[in-house]
Amino acid sequence: MLAVHFGAGNIGRGFIGKLLSQSGYEVCFVDINETVINELNQRNRYNVEILGQESEQIIVEGVKGINSKQNPDAVVDAIYQADLITTAVGPTVLKLISSVIKEGISKRMKEGKVPINVIACENMIGGSTLLKNAVEEKLNAEERKMLDQYAGFPDAAVDRIVPNQKHEDPLMVAVEPFYEWVVDQTMMAGQVPNIAGLTYVDDLAPYIERKLFTVNTGHAMTAYLGYQAGYNTIKETLENKEIYADVKKALEESGELLQHKHGFDQTTHEAYIAKILGRFENPHLVDEVTRVGRAPIRKIGPDDRLVGPARQLAELNKEPNYLAKGIAAALRFDPEEDEDAVQIQKKIKSEGLSSAITSFTGVEEGEQLFELISKHYKEMK
Repeated sequence: MLAVHFGAGNIGRGFIGKLLSQSGYEVCFVDINETVINELNQRNRYNVEILGQESEQIIVEGVKGINSKQNPDAVVDAIYQADLITTAVGPTVLKLISSVIKEGISKRMKEGKVPINVIACENMIGGSTLLKNAVEEKLNAEERKMLDQYAGFPDAAVDRIVPNQKHEDPLMVAVEPFYEWVVDQTMMAGQVPNIAGLTYVDDLAPYIERKLFTVNTGHAMTAYLGYQAGYNTIKETLENKEIYADVKKALEESGELLQHKHGFDQTTHEAYIAKILGRFENPHLVDEVTRVGRAPIRKIGPDDRLVGPARQLAELNKEPNYLAKGIAAALRFDPEEDEDAVQIQKKIKSEGLSSAITSFTGVEEGEQLFELISKHYKEMK
């Protein structure tokens, strides 16, 4: 069995590629990183370190790579031959890889190949659907009619912390022990792949929102509050009892929303929050607040990890006080090397805080959440 995986970065190698290989797939990584692709083809294996209480080394075998910039035709051929396609490239890159995926699917259509599933394993809601729409735009009218017959694009929720890292070995990757990969089986085409560690569900929405509004919310809150307090890492930040309490209370706020919307049991969800905070405190994960907080424009978007649950709570006449504090901290996030942060600061300086809040979060002046964000922003020095 052959799996074509777009993205040979740390998530691709340390999470998705590892599980695919352990499930019996030959994994063909597609990337533009020449060093990584060359090393994959020379060795056909790499090491993954599990950063738990006791470090564990796992060898991932049966891997190879294609440089999509140098050899796009080889990528099309690999898609033609593949049994599964996965991605871990980041939300902004999905549209960029849609062209070559379209070419591969078109070739499968011409030859009458069996259906293939394309799973976008991205840190976003509806990644596979976004990719499908981008592919569909490039198909001709006849091919569009046949797309569902030849390809499924099931949405997925993925969760594994892979910290920023440097190794002498360009293929070495270190990851936390915990992971979760959940896929909507109702969106699949043809045979459902048997992948160890993957959970199939009929309704993905609760799992996506639970992850986004707990893991991503908590991670972002910690990063932005930690940056304001002058800390360098997530672990250092959470050693501050006041910040830990603020993050926990924000997750209790988002948890109240999740329990209301999806019927999660309160006790079970409280245990989930405790597990997430424990993951952030893993002493073996050295994760910088500037890395976790980077690209704040997306992270304070109207439906994303901070504003999304805060707005929905406000609609239920609940006060999202601690989530608002996280949003305010994000608006003060100003590393010079982060283009989004620079853009936010320029907006605040040129047009004022009120304009920036509405522009980036979609929250209008006069709303309760707007007032909370403004209050916390002004209290932060």
